[in-house]
Amino acid sequence: MSGLTPGLALAQAAGGTPAVPPPPAAAPAQPAAAAGSNVFNPDISVIANFVAAAGKNPNAGERSLQLREVELSFRSVVDTYARADFFLAASPEGVEIEEGYITFTSLPGSLLLKAGKLRAQFGKVNTLHTHAVPTADRPLVTQHLVGGEEGISDSGLSLSRLVQNPLAFLEATAEVFSGDSAVFQSDQRSKLNYVGRLRAYRDLTESANLDLGGSVAWGPTNVGPDANRRLIGVDATFRYRPLRRAIYRRFQARTELVWSRQDLPGAPAASAFGLFGLAEYQFARRWYIGGRLDRSERALDPDLRDSGASVFLSFWPSEFSQLRGQYRHTRYGEGRRANEFLFQLSFGIGAHGAHVF
Repeated sequence: MSGLTPGLALAQAAGGTPAVPPPPAAAPAQPAAAAGSNVFNPDISVIANFVAAAGKNPNAGERSLQLREVELSFRSVVDTYARADFFLAASPEGVEIEEGYITFTSLPGSLLLKAGKLRAQFGKVNTLHTHAVPTADRPLVTQHLVGGEEGISDSGLSLSRLVQNPLAFLEATAEVFSGDSAVFQSDQRSKLNYVGRLRAYRDLTESANLDLGGSVAWGPTNVGPDANRRLIGVDATFRYRPLRRAIYRRFQARTELVWSRQDLPGAPAASAFGLFGLAEYQFARRWYIGGRLDRSERALDPDLRDSGASVFLSFWPSEFSQLRGQYRHTRYGEGRRANEFLFQLSFGIGAHGAHVF
């Protein structure tokens, strides 16, 4: 799901929203209704993600019944120059800051600066919170090469700018992180993790649009002394939503390709490649059906290549809840196979701002 306003439905509607809107004009320090009793309160929401799993998976797999995560978000304008967003994730492993950053929206040169802990702008899936992923699990390429559920999420700085041109919405982003994520690890202050991304968005017709992106990331890892890792990603998203039947019909197709090169001590570097393709079609007001194909080598052992296929059906009883069933077949590089059925229930309360498209 992507975000809605309010609640989970924000996620569903976010399909056509540009990723990062142009920096708004200086916002008022407080809303106009300054006399209101809630003027100093941020937007607060709670979203729960419950997953049930059936079938066998010899390599891994979810528990039979699990409240996978509860996300608490607090979002508000800080002052005339900035806004703040905090996302806390509670899971059986504990409570952590999923994201917590300030965004300076009034910098010169139309720059947008974020500081704090944030998910890196590498591809599409890495930027999504768990409840916003369009399937009950993340693609194999994300799990093997981009850190899985945790992904590249770290303390750092993110600077982005819209590049004016007549052809498309073009955004360039440069980020630097401390090197403390599921992908990059640093034991020295001087060894940092860097991420760069260029994204182009264009309306093809009044009902269709195309989003293309390219990402790079590099930094140290804990595989060995002076071991580094480099990632290159390419992603594309096509969306069709007829204006006259926008609440009943929608089609979205997405793919993401990732290359990884990992230094190994005393051995040649390991190069791995993975990709996924996903398509989702809305055939009624509250119903969606889709499928996903996965293929990915493993970062430290590229000779092992996993592949999989999933089909899923989603139902939205309201904008605050969602039910999803997913059949997943996986073939692992060791020759093992897994057939599983995942059931996902997501529900939320409160005002939850839109996520990035």
